[in-house]
Amino acid sequence: MRADVILLAIAPVFFVMALGYGAGRLGVVDNRQVGSLNTLVMSFALPASMFVATASAPRSEMLAQWPLVALLGTVMLAVFLGWYLLAPASRADASMQALTIAFPNFAGVGLPIAAAVAGPAGAVPVAVGLAAGSLLVSPLALLLVEMNMPGRESAAAPGARILAALRRSLTKPVVLAPALGILLSLLRVPIGPVIEASLELIGTAAAGVALFLTGLILSGQAFRLDWRIVGATALADIVRPGVTALLVWMLPVPADIARMAILLAAVPSGFFGILFAVDYRLDSTAAGSMVLASSVLSIATLGVVILVLFPH
Repeated sequence: MRADVILLAIAPVFFVMALGYGAGRLGVVDNRQVGSLNTLVMSFALPASMFVATASAPRSEMLAQWPLVALLGTVMLAVFLGWYLLAPASRADASMQALTIAFPNFAGVGLPIAAAVAGPAGAVPVAVGLAAGSLLVSPLALLLVEMNMPGRESAAAPGARILAALRRSLTKPVVLAPALGILLSLLRVPIGPVIEASLELIGTAAAGVALFLTGLILSGQAFRLDWRIVGATALADIVRPGVTALLVWMLPVPADIARMAILLAAVPSGFFGILFAVDYRLDSTAAGSMVLASSVLSIATLGVVILVLFPH
């Protein structure tokens, strides 16, 4: 793949992210009131896009994605637990940081990058990866926060807090939509051209608005650079795709699944940790710094991955 093709795949992604960052820093858009944009992306545009991508995929194609689910799920859980157990922070803050590092920005960066290198078919592995992270990593992060928040001990019984955390994570549209789409695909239930066209119309906004939202959120976060941020960035942008590459080398994984797994593992840190940290009034500055540093470094690391794995 020529340098100009790599630039064509990466430049639009980071241009829109920079646009959101600049809009927030210059005060064109209020970067402290991102609730409406976040709702648009996470409750409407992205779920619609992911639902159509999965529900319209042939059953054989969906079944072929199971190695991707296993690979990404294993790597994300390993990264999450590694950071959570070793980070010198409160257990609640460590959980949000671990979520940030382990769960890539599939919504903002993964979707347009996969589409650029794989065409429309790239939306299916992104949706599957998003569903895997949403069903495995997010509930675990929320569960650990609920169990470790100060003052929660007497508020409810441990079992009630566990159920509340699971319900909060698993009932989000961004989790339910791809899961329902996968189920319909496996059952060979058609969604019909009218429903598909209707959802595609709002779904086309997902990637661009998610990227803009990522930049806007980052513009409202104070950036700090210390060894934790450096370590988190290396773990997300180098170790995560490196471990994925090692696994696909050791295991009999189909070549196309292997390439897509490494590409998605190389996507920079996601912003779920920031949103949840703000919601729980935890240290969102650390998570924001991790996302910003990871996003900047990923310009180089994603370029290398695309060059090596998608040369044509």
